Amino acid sequence: MTGDARPRTGIRALRVSAADVARRAGVSAATVSYALNGRPGVSPEVRARVLATAAELGHPLDRYERTLEPEPSRVLGLVLTDISNPFYSEFSAGTIDIARAQGYEVFVAHTQESSPTLDTVVRTMIARRVDGMVLTSLHTDDGDAIRTLRRAEMPFVQVSRRIPGLRADFIGVDETALSSDILRHLLGHGYTDLAIITGSQSSSSSAERARTFVATAAELGVPLPPHRRFIAFLNAEGGRRVAQHLIDADDLPRAIACGSDAIASGVIGTLREHDIRVPDDVAVTGIDGVFPGASMLAELTTITLARRTMAQSAVEQLIRRIDGHGGVALDETVPHTMRIGTSCGCPRSVMAGLRPPGPHRPGPRAP
Repeated sequence: MTGDARPRTGIRALRVSAADVARRAGVSAATVSYALNGRPGVSPEVRARVLATAAELGHPLDRYERTLEPEPSRVLGLVLTDISNPFYSEFSAGTIDIARAQGYEVFVAHTQESSPTLDTVVRTMIARRVDGMVLTSLHTDDGDAIRTLRRAEMPFVQVSRRIPGLRADFIGVDETALSSDILRHLLGHGYTDLAIITGSQSSSSSAERARTFVATAAELGVPLPPHRRFIAFLNAEGGRRVAQHLIDADDLPRAIACGSDAIASGVIGTLREHDIRVPDDVAVTGIDGVFPGASMLAELTTITLARRTMAQSAVEQLIRRIDGHGGVALDETVPHTMRIGTSCGCPRSVMAGLRPPGPHRPGPRAP
């Protein structure tokens, strides 16, 4: 025998590539890379199969050992609907402040009501290894994004909007109570010619506001025919377009209940451009309570939502999930108040009055 006859232990291992592991395990090379490097986006079952296959083939794993259980990034993902909407900009500011106090930074994105954009944002945040996500932009048919989160074992909390039937943490408000409160106040002025403008019906919150407006008007004996029910984007432009349509059609109602303050701002601005007086000619109300005292809408009658309370509950619950706490899904309802302005027809003398908070029925908190 000539040459080195020693066993060539380890020579085969050095020649085993990630592609070899992928072929044997029946997955893609990218999945092997994710599994070996401890990146999210791979289920525990697939990760275990890849590691077992790699060990069987002799693929060296020592250089991956420190990455198989990655340290938390201390970054949360916040997915908004439209950051230009004051509700979302103020909610995001509160989320960032509260997260930072807990030692986390926040990666912010918005979807502008686009489900494909949501899918992209979710995948990007997973790839960037955020520790969990706060979702305010869900539509009822955004199941693909949720499945992506579940596969990546990514904790998340739904805020304001939710997917019906989904067992997941939710922080929101009593949409039925607040919508009924504002419409009863508006129609309490004696208006019988009403129009409503709400957001997309694929948004659980907008859909519930629209349903409650219709049901409350019917209960009070005020007709609300289909041509008086409008759907718009949740921004000033959405309100502006509906108001302009009503003006062009010479079909202005006596009162308009808006599903958001942003929509109401577009309605009021457009009415003023045409010298139509609020509330003398058309009364207007909103929901959200986002405009400051110095705003042109300081006299808007609206429902004020506890945005910072919502942000705090969402961040705290998300961090509990990141830390491994289980338990039943949280379903928490934060209080709301009514801010009486003059846009509904109330005199200035009652502007300082606030209705008591709406029902606050928090669900069980996860341990």
